[in-house]
Amino acid sequence: GMEERMTNQLSGGQQQRVALARALVIEPSVLLFDEPLSNLDAKLRVDMRNEIRRIQQEAGITAIYVTHDQSEAMALSDNIIIMKKGVVDQIGDPQTVYYHPADEFVADFIGESNFLHATVTDKIDADTALCRFEGQDFEVCGCSHVEKGSACCIVLRPESARLADTGVLSCEVVLSRFMGHYQNYQVMVGDTLIKITDFNPRTHKIYNVGDHAFVDFTKDEVHVL
Repeated sequence: GMEERMTNQLSGGQQQRVALARALVIEPSVLLFDEPLSNLDAKLRVDMRNEIRRIQQEAGITAIYVTHDQSEAMALSDNIIIMKKGVVDQIGDPQTVYYHPADEFVADFIGESNFLHATVTDKIDADTALCRFEGQDFEVCGCSHVEKGSACCIVLRPESARLADTGVLSCEVVLSRFMGHYQNYQVMVGDTLIKITDFNPRTHKIYNVGDHAFVDFTKDEVHVL
């Protein structure tokens, strides 16, 4: 068995379990994890983070988990604190931080994002605006904080966009790659590269490099900074 072995004779995952057990036995009110999984391989990291989450919930303790891995932050957290150069940039639950990032830094740090630097050409109502990007106009929601004539940054997540024969933004496909459970696209809208992730490639039309298509999304699938 393992009981006769020294800690340094154990595998990385086993050493992490020993360290966690030693920390829990004193019944702390707060437990700090400082990038505990950084030296483990990818599969073991997923297994360990699930185990850490389960143990933390069963023990009922508060845990502070420091990580540069956004997938770990999303999987483990009830609330996420994003820090930039030692200063808190945003605090929120994973869904809020992901879908409503405070700025470009947060949007880029948590997941992949497309940044559409546009101009507000008109206000349709208090929350909806008409924006122009690469010479093309389209409506977006969440614009109560922007004025007509002002510049804005529109965050479009790759999985929120779709390729279609008609849609919001005319584009040309420059990359089309089958990745197993999703299709990865890169398209050019004017001079801007946009990434698109299609998680249903079996049921959607596949576009090839050189095809003309449209980037399609609804006006509430974006976030305006």
